[in-house]
Amino acid sequence: MTLIVQKYGGTSVADVGRIEHVADKVAAARRAGHDLVVVVSAMAGETDRLLGLGKGISLRPSAREMDVLLSAGEQVTIALLAIALEKRGIAACSFTGAQVRIRTDNAHTKARILAIDEDKLRDTLAHGSIPVVAGFQGVDEAGDITTLGRGGSDTTAVALAATLKADECQIYTDVEGVYTTDPRMVPEARRLERITFEEMLELASLGSKVLQIRAVEFAGKYNVPLRVLSTFKEGEGTLITYEDVTMEAAVVSGIAFNRDEAEITLIGVPDAPGAAYRILGPISDAHIVVDMIVQNVAREGRLDFTFTLHRNDYTQALDILEANLKHMGAKRVIGNDRVVKISLVGVGMRSHSGVATSMFQALSQAGISIRLVATSEIKISVVVDERHLEAGVRTLHEAFHLHEPPQQDYLPQPAAMRKGGATG
Repeated sequence: MTLIVQKYGGTSVADVGRIEHVADKVAAARRAGHDLVVVVSAMAGETDRLLGLGKGISLRPSAREMDVLLSAGEQVTIALLAIALEKRGIAACSFTGAQVRIRTDNAHTKARILAIDEDKLRDTLAHGSIPVVAGFQGVDEAGDITTLGRGGSDTTAVALAATLKADECQIYTDVEGVYTTDPRMVPEARRLERITFEEMLELASLGSKVLQIRAVEFAGKYNVPLRVLSTFKEGEGTLITYEDVTMEAAVVSGIAFNRDEAEITLIGVPDAPGAAYRILGPISDAHIVVDMIVQNVAREGRLDFTFTLHRNDYTQALDILEANLKHMGAKRVIGNDRVVKISLVGVGMRSHSGVATSMFQALSQAGISIRLVATSEIKISVVVDERHLEAGVRTLHEAFHLHEPPQQDYLPQPAAMRKGGATG
């Protein structure tokens, strides 16, 4: 008998009617002969509602008490789903993260899973019952409730699948799988039948909201077959797995984008050892995460230094740099918080040259100027003005024929199978 871990997100359990629908799906899978562990999120909007209640009392509530508050959302859902399953003649038992003993560190509101006690789940399965587990939460060494951060239910599901050595972890959501890009922006976007862990990790880190990054990392580390499916439409979804020979043709698998970008440039920085540290040290001390970094060639002993960061941190970073301008020896600091990042992702970039050239040519022909470029073995990212976001994504989706099944002959140099990488 196969063991499957199923996870249902907030939109899938948004109200009692949808919880009843989920119960029908779980019951059907159980009757088909599968052993099941089900992980659920809080009902859609519930976490935000609870967060609002806490912030309504105090603008700076303690992280510990917020974890106690926010974890209540999933507790409601697990009980309702267990009741719905029992109504259908399916034995079920609900568990909070603490009851399962999902042990985490003590970093409240962003805890990481350290270990899971599988005995209670194994015992429940052995008695023919379905464990319904609260996602997003755990318990630390002191017995305090912790939460895993936004999207943490995905991580809970994958961690349980890894611990129980499940045959598959199925993430049910409101989309039919992973698409070549956001179908709300590009209606021609195509659902991918399969994608590698590496590609999915890049897409998630670059702006795709389908899965939490940590969940993909966990699945890749422990080789958990991960499938994204729709709760509301039947279909095979998208399987996330390791790269195999059949995937080699997909030079570019998808396009991710991030609207929350900003860039800052230090002009006239002295070209001396430690220049980058003097700029980024205070930024790091303020716990501001930096993304792309570009340093131009020095002229007359000075250079320009540009980096990108999250738009929410833009004002604080500017203030820090302005205050340290004299110490850094820079002439001035300028910034722009109206930029976006567009990224091509595909394992095929490892063995195909010309991808970057094709990308730059397509954007140029569309009249879109590139401000910054960053590459890795399977990714090319560009920063452009935010007014060009939709046009840029649509242009690249068409230029790389992502609305069609993968082809090997659409690049300018089809025979170039040498080690070209993203920058070829």
